[in-house]
Order: sequence, then structure tokens, then C-alpha cells
Amino acid sequence: MCPGRRAVLTLFAKGFALGLAIAAPVGPIGLLCIRRTLVDGPAMGLATGLGAATADAAYGAVAGFGLAVVADAMIAGQGWLAGAGGLALLWLGWRTATAAPAMRAADAGGARSLLLAWGTTTLLTLANPATILSFAAAFAALGLGEWAGDGTAALVLVLGVFLGSGAWWLGLSLTVSRLRTRIGPAAIAWINRLGGGALILFGLAALYTAAG
Repeated sequence: MCPGRRAVLTLFAKGFALGLAIAAPVGPIGLLCIRRTLVDGPAMGLATGLGAATADAAYGAVAGFGLAVVADAMIAGQGWLAGAGGLALLWLGWRTATAAPAMRAADAGGARSLLLAWGTTTLLTLANPATILSFAAAFAALGLGEWAGDGTAALVLVLGVFLGSGAWWLGLSLTVSRLRTRIGPAAIAWINRLGGGALILFGLAALYTAAG
């Protein structure tokens, strides 16, 4: 059943709201976005956030297209995925906590640096396959079950999820970038230590989950 124009707008709005809600809670990706925005500039922070938005859209596609086989396979392997994500967070946390504060906020990196920030964040976010369950539950709560498996509806939902999540990361990176000129090396050092410590805790939590 192909959705009509009104249904398309409704599906897009629900997908946008879902993407916004998934992205908003502060977690390891939020910390990375904030820290990279402060140290490397808003473009790097946005690239980090868009990596998370890409992963959210991918998980939304799995739920929206009704790809039960893919979802089951990823959930079955969530132990080693969580372990890999936990190790990555430990490495990022250590690198962040021990980074020397720059004398001034850096300018945005080149295209390669931005692509690397996007790619690593996408993979890091994908290392949490339990997110599929969150999308499945949200789809049911929003009454989207009737559109499961419908290609057009799924595409509209995925686009809404990506843009909703992306809107959050854009707003966050622009907001945090306003603080760059007010923060000196001493404050950056504390941001590195606190942010790195928090990432290490997230990593240890992921490893604990993987071991369980």
C-alpha cells in the first residue's frame, strides 16, 4: 500500500521526531561531538554527529523495511559488537584524556579528516545493535507497524530519522562552537580529562555488557 501525500508528511514528521529523540540523550557520541567542536571546530563536530545520524538511519532502515533477518543477525552478534565498541571507546577516551591542549581552537580539518570523523563515528554507533530494538519499539508506539516492509514508507521514515538526528547534531555543534573563543588552554585540558574519563567509563560499561 503506497502512502498518500498526507500519510507521507505524517510519516516524515514521525521519523524526524524519532531521529531527534534518539540523538538527543547525552552519551559517548554527544561527548565526542562537543569535544571535537571545541577543539577542532564546528565542521568536525558536525561530521561526528552526522556519523551518528547515518547509523541511526541505517538502523531505522532495518526496522522500517522489516529486515528481520538482518536485525536478528546483528542482535545475535551484539556481544562482540559491544566489545569492539567498548575497546574503541577506551582508546578514544585515553587519546582524549591525554591530549595536550591547543593554544587556540583548531580550524576545521580537510575533507579527509572530516570523512574520517564521520566514518569512525558511524562504525562506533553501529556497534550498538540493541538500537534496532529501540527503533522497533518506537515504530510500534508511533503506530508505524502497518507500514513495515513498505518501500516508499520506509524511505520516508529513514529520511525523517536522518534529518531529525542531523538537525540535533547541527544545533549542538553550532551552539558549542560559540564557546570556542571563550575557552583557554587550561579549560581545554580539563575538558579533555573529563571527556576522556567519561568515554572510558562508557567503554568499560560496553565491555561489561559484552561480557554478560
